[in-house]
Amino acid sequence: MKGWVAHKFGGTSVAGAERYRGVAAIVGDLPGARKAVVVSAMSKVTDALIEAAELAAKRRAGYKAKLRAIEERHLQTAAELLPETALAPLAKRIQADFRSLAEVLRGVWLTRTCAERTVELVSGHGELWSAQLLCAYLNSRGERAAWLDARKVLVVEPGETGVAVDWKASGARLRAWLKKNPTDLLVITGFIASTPEGVPTTLKRNGSDHSGSIFGALLGASEISIWTDVDGVLSADPRLVPEAVVLSEMSYREAAELAYFGAKVVHPHTMEPAIRAKIPIRIRNTFNPKAEGTWIRERAKAAADHPVKGFSTADRMALVSVEGTGMIGVPGVAQRLFGALREVGVSVTLISQASSEQSICFAIPAAQAKTAEAAVRRAFFAELHHGQIQRIVVEKDCSILAAVGDGMAKTPGVAARFFSALAKAGVNVRAIAQGSSERNISAVVAAADAGRALRAAHAAFFLSPQTLSIGLIGPGLIGRTLLAQLEQETERLRREFRLDLRVRAVADSKRMLLADKAVELGDWKGALERGRARDLGAFLDHVRAEHLPHAVLIDCTSDPALAARYAEWLGRGFHVITPNKKANSGTMAYYRELRRAARAANRHYLYETTVGAGLPVINTLRDLVQTGDRILKIEGILSGTLSFLFSALGEKGARFSEAVGEARRRGYTEPDPRDDLSGTDVARKLVILAREAGLEVELADVEIESLVPPALRSGTVDHFLEKLPSHDGAMAARLKDAAARGEVLRYVGSVSPEGCRVAVRAYPAEHPFAGVRGGDNIVAFTTARYKDQPLVVRGPGAGPEVTAAGVFADVLRLAAYLGAPL
Repeated sequence: MKGWVAHKFGGTSVAGAERYRGVAAIVGDLPGARKAVVVSAMSKVTDALIEAAELAAKRRAGYKAKLRAIEERHLQTAAELLPETALAPLAKRIQADFRSLAEVLRGVWLTRTCAERTVELVSGHGELWSAQLLCAYLNSRGERAAWLDARKVLVVEPGETGVAVDWKASGARLRAWLKKNPTDLLVITGFIASTPEGVPTTLKRNGSDHSGSIFGALLGASEISIWTDVDGVLSADPRLVPEAVVLSEMSYREAAELAYFGAKVVHPHTMEPAIRAKIPIRIRNTFNPKAEGTWIRERAKAAADHPVKGFSTADRMALVSVEGTGMIGVPGVAQRLFGALREVGVSVTLISQASSEQSICFAIPAAQAKTAEAAVRRAFFAELHHGQIQRIVVEKDCSILAAVGDGMAKTPGVAARFFSALAKAGVNVRAIAQGSSERNISAVVAAADAGRALRAAHAAFFLSPQTLSIGLIGPGLIGRTLLAQLEQETERLRREFRLDLRVRAVADSKRMLLADKAVELGDWKGALERGRARDLGAFLDHVRAEHLPHAVLIDCTSDPALAARYAEWLGRGFHVITPNKKANSGTMAYYRELRRAARAANRHYLYETTVGAGLPVINTLRDLVQTGDRILKIEGILSGTLSFLFSALGEKGARFSEAVGEARRRGYTEPDPRDDLSGTDVARKLVILAREAGLEVELADVEIESLVPPALRSGTVDHFLEKLPSHDGAMAARLKDAAARGEVLRYVGSVSPEGCRVAVRAYPAEHPFAGVRGGDNIVAFTTARYKDQPLVVRGPGAGPEVTAAGVFADVLRLAAYLGAPL
């Protein structure tokens, strides 16, 4: 028996007349001189036959209608497929089968019992009809096909782990059958077989795929193709990870590991015959036959940069822990434990034991948790009574996440990357198991975290983009500029760095816009106007989607009420990014609380733009402090508005009121310019810098020289702007005095161990501060290392573009922290 290629088509591939035509077209186009086609029953027919038997056993008359519906479906499909000459004999055989089934189920009705053998007899008919339908249709197309009732050749015996094939007897019967029925196109019934006594039986669940592999081995096929409804084996469940990729190839061992933990791959039993005969298996898509599919071979290539092939989850699990000092050093404890579970038929999925031997835990299907707990308590009744075993704990609602890949063996850092990804996604690991082969790392997590854990791990190994679920509050000048920048760069970041920045919610002070996948950034304004009334609770719940690994809140407001909630947001698992200075310049107690909340929740709180807009001021200071440098003094022009204002006063000779008006027209000032001129904004920045440098400073400790005349500190903005020209004289005099000394005026903030001060200061023309133009900021760090010549950071410090770009940079910095390859 040489030259055969085996093909297996599942139930969805033969769901109706149109699908039979599709399978016939595929078979006709397939290469190979000799083709063996194993078919399942039509979609859902096997379940319907079993349900009919169960209804009959319960004496419910509905079983007859169920049987009639199945018969009509097959006859209708045959009528759509076949010409009259071929239809009549096939219809006659199908009708005869249904009369026989009706008699069998009548007996079940009368006896109110449905033995396992009866169920196997009834449930196997779907494949008989499916194989005959396909064979008849192929012959009507001019093919020379023959169909084989697998019960005539395939001999199996039931066993504890499934059926065992009698290879010698089955091979002899198949050779004899082919000798009597020579053909190069063989259609075979899947799922069904016979016992050595000749009693019809089945290969149980996933039996049709198993049949494909068995007949591939019996025929000595060069390959076995399993035709299904997906393009191949995916790196993860696409329902949980839409970006899952089709794997080009994998080893038998990798496929078995993934299948064991619930991945949609061929069942391990299916592969056994192929593994024995070293026949490659190919997973292909009936609905997309041009797709290459996935090859499953004895050995598969492992890419150096992708040591993990795929991830899968086993859901509806329970974790049972047995803990006690009486277990330490006592031989046979594990034997007693797992022997007790075996006696009650509980299958253990995962085992983990502490090296101290004080505890052992195992994962089992949640449906068996009560049975398992009772069995363990019986087995260790004496130890529990005497306190040698202190606790038996059952944790339900668990899932197992498994990372699988032959390339994991001897590749350093795989476990670190895996568990780091889970930690960054806020997923707590309850138990860990890894085999000595290093091919599988499994972690038990809460069922509610399983989707997020899967996506995070999948992205960590660059099998899919790193996804950030983003909620933006405050689409004002900075917020809308940031959204425009995100719209422009998102596709590039996804393409080049596999980074998916997904803005899923936008809110202003009145309304909010929520999107299931992502906000359409080209039309967010109109959509927000049509959005719902703002409900911050609903907004947060939406952004913190369970199926997405990382949630980010960006606060682009100056609202102190929102800043007061950052610690709460961090505690709920959000990363927080903001240019809002109110949080870090609030009370010292709240400043400390923010840092505690971020550390406790393992979340990131980023605020580079609270000082210096897009300039790297805070990160530079943090690097100095963390590397052990000692801060002696920090000085800077920290307000883009006031930088522009004093530049205009000095260079253009403008009056103070004129410079304020021009800054306001250019959008440099707050809506009320007094917010800038009061110096409070600069003072807040000084407080932030001082605290980053390790000083304990409150806003009230900062000495501030306000540029708002006392008489104009109250009243409307219009009144302020109208009366400001009458106060130009005082500033003009100060400018004149400075010019006479060859100096210029600048509004400067300074931090030192002696205190913090915001004031107008005069500088000689050669000083770096004197050269600042427009809305630039400049910060000089005098430290133990930079004592003779300060470290200077200078650049644009005002304007929505640079501030938004700074927030954008914080988003990318966060993505890098979370594992994106930036």
